[in-house]
Amino acid sequence: MPLTCRINRRALLGAAAMPLLFSLPRPALAAPDGAAVLADWYRLVLELVRHTATYSPPVASRSFAYLGITLHEALVGVSGGLVSLAGQVQGLTPPPAAPAGLDAAFVLQGAFTTAVPALFSRTGPTGQRAMAAMAAQQDKALSGGADAATEAASRAHGAAIAAHILAWAEGDGGAEIENMGFPMEAAKDKLPSQWVPTSKVAVQQAPLLPYWGTVRTFVLSSGADCGLPPPPDYSEEPGSAFYNDAKEVYDTSRSLTDEQKLIARFWSDDPMLSSTPPGHWISIVLEIFARDATPVDRQAEVLALLGIAVADAFIACWDAKFRYDLVRPLTYIRRVIDPKWEPLLNTPPFPEYPSGHSTQSGAAAGVLTALFGEGFAFEDGAHADDGLPVRPFTSFAEAANEAAISRLYGGIHFRAAIEQGLAQGACIAAKVAQLKTREA
Repeated sequence: MPLTCRINRRALLGAAAMPLLFSLPRPALAAPDGAAVLADWYRLVLELVRHTATYSPPVASRSFAYLGITLHEALVGVSGGLVSLAGQVQGLTPPPAAPAGLDAAFVLQGAFTTAVPALFSRTGPTGQRAMAAMAAQQDKALSGGADAATEAASRAHGAAIAAHILAWAEGDGGAEIENMGFPMEAAKDKLPSQWVPTSKVAVQQAPLLPYWGTVRTFVLSSGADCGLPPPPDYSEEPGSAFYNDAKEVYDTSRSLTDEQKLIARFWSDDPMLSSTPPGHWISIVLEIFARDATPVDRQAEVLALLGIAVADAFIACWDAKFRYDLVRPLTYIRRVIDPKWEPLLNTPPFPEYPSGHSTQSGAAAGVLTALFGEGFAFEDGAHADDGLPVRPFTSFAEAANEAAISRLYGGIHFRAAIEQGLAQGACIAAKVAQLKTREA
């Protein structure tokens, strides 16, 4: 695997370390088509997600969608015969048309330098410095790559596309995140079947982003599209379906193998400790791009469709979560089975059904399988910098299934939430795969 895939991420948010990033080898297709511009900016974006407090998984998925669409639209008429998504995804009007003779690398630089600071305007001072340093270093790397007129026109087009997409994004209902996404009022008394806080952290006495299911979707008709059947009926009776699901989580947690513990931690992808679950799938495709020297127009196409898939997955998942408002295993098991039980992983602060990891992984895997084919093998080094080994997979479906079952190993979800989440993700992927991204 090329060194560019797995440079130490932590260097990306240290201003003093930014020159180190650009002294490392760049992707094989760096010079003419902008692959290096895309790779470097995306590696920084993954770190910005990790270090921006409001970037919970749903919020991160939204930015990945808009950034991917920005790059795709920026290269329409510039590289690879791409077709605009305007009129295909909800509310997107035709962006400015590309003049002839643009340079793809400068188009992408114009798009990134406009879109990323806007999407991460609330990141801290270190992130702000890193974005400025990235822009400056990329400008230096691109210097002399085109004549002055072509460079200016190309940058301007990329910036105009980004501005068009950002204006569209502002009206989706997910642009403003207050109080880190938690309502100001704590959860009220509820039925035994309903979610209650599982953390003593003050802000987490209310659930995360309860309105996210109403955010404007991309290809789904609404957050209720790709809906799910209800979970098993709540019961505390031994032998009932609900009790048995909880007992499975409990029994599994008490006999975890080392491999199962590793899988749970590998896919945990907690906010502020990782680039979040959607960022994990972005990391996977970035490694594939570097390994296979993927042309930049194909990269933009993949990132747009993957971003749309995970964004709609979190909207649909959150719609279902707050529709069913189901209690977490931690609460149920301590109430009914073992008051001293401790799961392997921390329980997230929102309802249980369905599993967000499962829905978004099912959506991501379905779209990537449509793009790359069945049986597409790859290695996942998303957490190599965190000391976790690289994991090989024979297909995207295999990775999605592992990501999903990791939540049972971690004590986060019941089996029904995992299985139905994967089904919801597959439904979303099928709709995303119908988008036309290239000329026939």
